[in-house]
Amino acid sequence: MSRYTGPRLKKCRALDVDLPGLTRKRRKRTYRPGQHGPGFRQKVSDYGRRLMEKQKIRFNYGLGERQLRRLVSDARRSRLSTGDKLMELLERRLDNVVFRAGFAPTIPAARQLVNHGHILVNGRKVSIPSYRVRVGEVISFREKSRNLECVEVSLENPTLNSPEWLDINRNQRTATIIVLPTIESVPFPFEIQLIVEHYAQLL
Repeated sequence: MSRYTGPRLKKCRALDVDLPGLTRKRRKRTYRPGQHGPGFRQKVSDYGRRLMEKQKIRFNYGLGERQLRRLVSDARRSRLSTGDKLMELLERRLDNVVFRAGFAPTIPAARQLVNHGHILVNGRKVSIPSYRVRVGEVISFREKSRNLECVEVSLENPTLNSPEWLDINRNQRTATIIVLPTIESVPFPFEIQLIVEHYAQLL
């Protein structure tokens, strides 16, 4: 399945959660979208609950189904629990780090910065959004890109507070990974066990 390009806030309402990586807007209506949304009382099956939890992380991080399955497979080979390792790998994606550092208002906007070659890792250009950052690496901008208007606007009004695993210098436009991110640093509610169970039946 390809990346989602439809109405973002509508997707948040359908999943009953605000996804900061997808959109900086917040739900004003807590019920599902559509004509029958306010009175919608359909009972959700166990499979439906697992699917909804999986969709939360897929849409927040802007991944296709194949990409997410590959990450789950990598996480299952770790010594850590599958759920903890999966969320660590998602948070370590370069496009997410650019977003969490406050350099972009959403992950799609951060991905665009990476794709267009504005981002450096330890002084070298990296244009792969899925690049996994490591402890000690420094994320910065090319000299010509440091004063991009979109970056300045995002820094003035960040979507989220800075996570503890990043050391951010807003004046220099740099972010240093000081520790690996944990599942507790993910900025929206989800049930990781349901996500693990969902893929346990598919992989």
